[in-house]
Amino acid sequence: MENTINPRLTVSDFVALTNQTLEYAYPSVEVEGEVAGFKVNQGKYVFFDLKDSGASIGCFMTVWQLRQPIEDGMKIIVTATPKLTQWGKFSLTVRALRPSGEGSLKKSFELLKAKLDKEGLFAPERKRLLPALPQRIAVISSTQAAGYADFVKILNDRWGGLHVDVAQVQVQGTDAPDQIMRALKYFNAQEVLPEVIVIIRGGGSADDLSAFNDELLVRDIATSRVPTLVGVGHETDESLADLAADVRAATPSNAAQIIVPDRHEIIRSVRYKAQSVLPRTLQAIDGVRGQVQGNLGRILEAVEYQHQQSDTQLRRLRDVLAQLDPSVVLRRGYALIRGEQKVGSHIQIETHRAIIGAKVESYDEK
Repeated sequence: MENTINPRLTVSDFVALTNQTLEYAYPSVEVEGEVAGFKVNQGKYVFFDLKDSGASIGCFMTVWQLRQPIEDGMKIIVTATPKLTQWGKFSLTVRALRPSGEGSLKKSFELLKAKLDKEGLFAPERKRLLPALPQRIAVISSTQAAGYADFVKILNDRWGGLHVDVAQVQVQGTDAPDQIMRALKYFNAQEVLPEVIVIIRGGGSADDLSAFNDELLVRDIATSRVPTLVGVGHETDESLADLAADVRAATPSNAAQIIVPDRHEIIRSVRYKAQSVLPRTLQAIDGVRGQVQGNLGRILEAVEYQHQQSDTQLRRLRDVLAQLDPSVVLRRGYALIRGEQKVGSHIQIETHRAIIGAKVESYDEK
């Protein structure tokens, strides 16, 4: 008869062995169920039960991991590690969760939208304008997605020659928000910043697009140093990332249309304006020419008038000077006397026709 030796363990060793076995067999599981008994303790710890029609299991996580709001009655999917607590209670340690089903997704969306809207994250006054024609663009997307291919094609067709940096990320699933956040931080930390950061993905189900309703991601978009443009899903889809961005695009293709103008339209516009402006320009030149000619005539008349006035004044001055000329006075019979005027002095007398030497015989004051 074979003896079977049962291992004898302490309670602590049994709990540790059980957790080691669970960690080896199920390091990570996804469990779907309905939320019940949701509560937050001390503003730090989140507790709730996940249940279906046949069973219920307790869940634990920190409040910082709760990036999409939940409440009792919502259906969610948790990514968690099964664990036996030291008090002998089996539970799930939740790392991430996401709403499941259209109703729960919509409810979670509305709860978070109201919270962030109250904080002013979606306020129009905090939105920034995009540059008219950016030369450096950063793109965050899945490069294998059709939405990214559409964006690049339209961008090159409309303008081309731009410097585009691309961060390849997942755009759906549990890991998508963190990857997009890391890309945002990377572009915001560049020594030469891009002029705009574009976040795009094509259409999908509400569950596919739920990554863009992640609270931490939405906050990072709102606080980006670089202006942001978000184009997620189809035209009718709305995400919180759309609302937090500086500019929202209806689709990835629309994002490319917003970023750059169509060079063909610009060329046509310039040609049309040139054709319409030329006749008006020639007309304006003719008008200016007429004004210049009219003004020139008035200027010449003014110069001629001033010249005549100056000539008249000059003639008058010449007449005055002529009357003061000593030779003119001598011709009228007067004489100029030079020398010291006292008795016995020799003097010189100049008349119109001669210079006479003489001696003063007498001198009397008048």
